[in-house]
Amino acid sequence: MNRERGLRGVNSYARELGFDPLTRLTAGDAWLDLCCGSGRALIEASGDPRARDLHITGVDLVDFFVPAVRSAGLDLIAADVVTWSPPRAYDLITCVHGLHYVGDKLGLLARIASWLTPAGRFVADLDPVQIDAPGPVTSELRRAGFEFDTARRRIALRGGRDIAFPYTYLGADDTTGPNYTGQPAVRSYYTQA
Repeated sequence: MNRERGLRGVNSYARELGFDPLTRLTAGDAWLDLCCGSGRALIEASGDPRARDLHITGVDLVDFFVPAVRSAGLDLIAADVVTWSPPRAYDLITCVHGLHYVGDKLGLLARIASWLTPAGRFVADLDPVQIDAPGPVTSELRRAGFEFDTARRRIALRGGRDIAFPYTYLGADDTTGPNYTGQPAVRSYYTQA
């Protein structure tokens, strides 16, 4: 896990996501970053002149946010992303390497889809090897409208929607060892609904 990732540069959101989040937002838009770590990238973003009229929200399980003066448009929230409920819809939702640590990955993906505005965009890292379900999970994700880049292990969705996957969550195993990033990961188990 990298809790010190910045907005731009070598160890950054721009590098991991393939784009600078601020280039995807316009005045009045809202950006939600799940599993935001220390919030460093969001604090950097909120200080950028282009972010003056943006609403930026970061959610992380642990309240170890970088101590800094925060702009009026920035909220950093300590909460479990699986049970947290957003107060609004978002134009951009990101999750950089955070889904690796979530038990019910498909349940969270379905919830995230409902948090997007009609023209909103979701982008995250996802390793389908960490999901044990009947049938090919990537096919089911694509059927639900998600785009999946197998080479980058990146999932994306355009436009908010209601999604119901045909699976029932059974539980997760956090002892399966490291994933492709070298960090410990959680394997999620599902059965046919």
